[in-house]
Amino acid sequence: MKWQGRRKSDNLEDRRGMSSGGKTIVGGGIIGIVILLLNVFGGENGQMVGNILEQTQGKQTAPTEQRDLTAKELEEQDFINAILVDNEDVWTKIFNKNNLNYKKPNLVLFTGGVETECGNATSDSGPFYCPADQKVYMDLAFFEELKTRFGAQGGDFATAYVIAHEIGHHVQTLLGTSNKMREMQQGKSKAEANKLSVALELQADFYAGVWTHYNQKMNDILEDGDLDEALSAAHAVGDDAIQSKMQGHIVPESFTHGTSEQRKYWFMKGYKTGDIKQGNTFDEIR
Repeated sequence: MKWQGRRKSDNLEDRRGMSSGGKTIVGGGIIGIVILLLNVFGGENGQMVGNILEQTQGKQTAPTEQRDLTAKELEEQDFINAILVDNEDVWTKIFNKNNLNYKKPNLVLFTGGVETECGNATSDSGPFYCPADQKVYMDLAFFEELKTRFGAQGGDFATAYVIAHEIGHHVQTLLGTSNKMREMQQGKSKAEANKLSVALELQADFYAGVWTHYNQKMNDILEDGDLDEALSAAHAVGDDAIQSKMQGHIVPESFTHGTSEQRKYWFMKGYKTGDIKQGNTFDEIR
């Protein structure tokens, strides 16, 4: 992916040089696995998981220590900044085109654990968007996990796809889609509520594809293999792929994010059309 030479965003918070020695946050083991299964590409589920964590452990804080970022971390920061800037530019353009105002989200990089307005979370939560503070949170260690544990191809555009997906949830918040989805879930059975959650997640994949479409036109970002990296990541985080790998069988009525094929389909539909109006996943999955 071609990303060098971007401006600096004011909305990137790099907290990787900060640590809170006495802070208690749920970590690995079976709790971490459960959170990961519930919340890979967290979306709106990030708020629910955060609330659960906060109820079970409370807020425990300690004096924060600061260290300098390493050369590798600074290079990663430049890359993440570029992806964030490209999302800012693309979505500002799309919103302006539709006579809307795009409020830019913050993106927070952290290591190990983080406090959010949705509650506390750890790296095991995977990248997620918190609608309460309108920020995307991610520990970059997730992408190594995506390769080694879930078999994704990896690569810089896999990371770009994940970020674009989470910012897609921010777009849904701004457009009111997320609130409408939660209203639609009221009174529904668990299986029907899960279908609505799947629709929300697939739409975020579609928006990631729309972002790719526009960014390619604006910045000529794609290199050979980039789309394959994104599709490999989308396949790895399909509900069926995760359940098959983690428990040996799949339970379709428990899906909350969509199958591997659905996630790849909607990303590519967004990329091919570049038309935000063609992303009504709620009608098409019924």
